[in-house]
Amino acid sequence: MKKLVLAFALFALCANVFAQSSETGKFIEAFTKKNNFNGTILIEQNSKTIYKKSFGFANLPFKVPTTTDTKYKVASITKAFTSVLILQLVEQGKIDLEKPITTYLPAYKGAGGIKVTIKQLLNMTSGMRNFDENGASLDSVLRNGIPQYQLPFTSDQLLTKFCSYPLVKEPGKEFDYNNADFIILGKVIEKISGKSYEQNLQEKIFQPLQMASSGLLSQNKIIDKLADTYFYRGDLKALVNDLPVYMENWYAAGAIYSTADDILKFSNALFSGRLLKQETMNQMFTSGLGEYGLGVWVYLKYEINHKMFTIVKRPGSIMGAQAMLFHILEDGSTIIILSNTGTVSLDDFAADIARQIIK
Repeated sequence: MKKLVLAFALFALCANVFAQSSETGKFIEAFTKKNNFNGTILIEQNSKTIYKKSFGFANLPFKVPTTTDTKYKVASITKAFTSVLILQLVEQGKIDLEKPITTYLPAYKGAGGIKVTIKQLLNMTSGMRNFDENGASLDSVLRNGIPQYQLPFTSDQLLTKFCSYPLVKEPGKEFDYNNADFIILGKVIEKISGKSYEQNLQEKIFQPLQMASSGLLSQNKIIDKLADTYFYRGDLKALVNDLPVYMENWYAAGAIYSTADDILKFSNALFSGRLLKQETMNQMFTSGLGEYGLGVWVYLKYEINHKMFTIVKRPGSIMGAQAMLFHILEDGSTIIILSNTGTVSLDDFAADIARQIIK
């Protein structure tokens, strides 16, 4: 009798999950069709993939379909990887989060060298003039270009030319999203390890997690199955080719490519404690100024269907390259959206999907 009751309970649970995932699938497919979404969506709940599907085209002119093996530029999801590499060095006693930049980069000439701490770089409160301020508007970019990305620079040149600006705010007092902070962190990783940022990614994260479809973008690499990217011009009401840029110039702030499956491997390893100790994870997921933790946003009271959750979110956006890693801490569910067209707000889309899977 007990076995019969257990079997019935398991059947009911599976039926409920199937019905829920079916409803989620219908919602997603209606949404993607209405919004002309191109990309891959993967949802994990209760340690099982409940939804994985790709939509649209990886290349629009040749009508090459996206697949679940399509690789995408994941933009600022890169910052979560950089944060993990830094925090691993903290655990090894090689970095003190409260020490300033010049402790680890003695030759750094920026005004914040002896004032800005590693932690302030991680939580985006460096107070440094913004790396991207010259490209603040689409109109400005279309007229003047974006020289920090459209000309080839080594990471050392990026550090000197664009990440050594004067301080415009007192460090630690105000959140300001700044790619310069994470380019500096990339150079700190290289200096301490004696290896390139890319080698660190491979040895500390990609290889241990078997993320064989992930790597660092560069103009001199032809990457198999990498989606081309297109951004939406509101003034033209049309998708257009991304501006010509050197993707490696985003470096430790945004130069990783990956697949949805690989990002899930990273997410599962991160949140299960396989990359960092629990004490370190607690620091990473402490919500600070701007509701930002260490390389990720952390929303402590996020309402989903009248229930409150903690959300750890790491979006990314570089023109048409759009990416989202959305994790519900208490529930353990993960939503990954990778896209090569800028037609959808992934913040809104992930929130809508969360409302579908959390009942």
